Amino acid sequence: MIKDRRSGTRPAGQDKGPRAAVLEQGAKLLQSATPLKGFDVYVVGFHCAKGEPDFQMEAHHYCRVVNDDLLQCVLFDGNTGDANLIGVEYIVSGRLFDGLPDGEKPYWHPHNYELLSGQLAAPGLPAPAEKAFLELLVNSYGKTWHTWHTNGHGGQPGMDLPRGEPKLMWSFNRDGECDDTLRRDRDRAMGLDTDAKRADRRSFLDLVRPQWGVDAMKDDFPRSTPVPGVTDAHAGGPDARA
Repeated sequence: MIKDRRSGTRPAGQDKGPRAAVLEQGAKLLQSATPLKGFDVYVVGFHCAKGEPDFQMEAHHYCRVVNDDLLQCVLFDGNTGDANLIGVEYIVSGRLFDGLPDGEKPYWHPHNYELLSGQLAAPGLPAPAEKAFLELLVNSYGKTWHTWHTNGHGGQPGMDLPRGEPKLMWSFNRDGECDDTLRRDRDRAMGLDTDAKRADRRSFLDLVRPQWGVDAMKDDFPRSTPVPGVTDAHAGGPDARA
């Protein structure tokens, strides 16, 4: 059973009126939602903006498995019907990533720490099924853009509309990078046990290999500590900040 995780941001605008209700009902009867069918793989984790270590947030991913090497995900700030659409993420296997030109690679963040740390979770799946699915993401990469920053930062409220430029988001790659209050709040609200998942995923260590981008934000988190299995493939390689 998946526990509700509601968005903390109410969008600007008036409540739905009768015209909107009629349009929605007509759409249900007459229109097809084919492109959205299949976005039924649900995972929740954390992102930070690349080059902005304090810009951290919880992200709920609803993904479609295109094939063994590619997933497409829409991102929300919660998992209930009133959640706000905040961005997109594309996930590719290490094999596809290796074929990208060097100038493209800095836009893609590595996933091994998210998996090994237990921070990435697939709520609602039995533990063995969750582990088997997430094992498929070992050595994968994500390209993530957030277009609506509904979570506040530095004591500021979240945005009530998507304003400004999109942000390229990044992964955490060492212990001490993700704000622990962010992680504890999610775990408490959703009944998740990150530490237990971390212990159970030690078997992933036999599968992981060095990844690009692990050290991309190393200097932004000077007090963080590395974990076994999460190493940078091209230390000092090209970087992109958007």
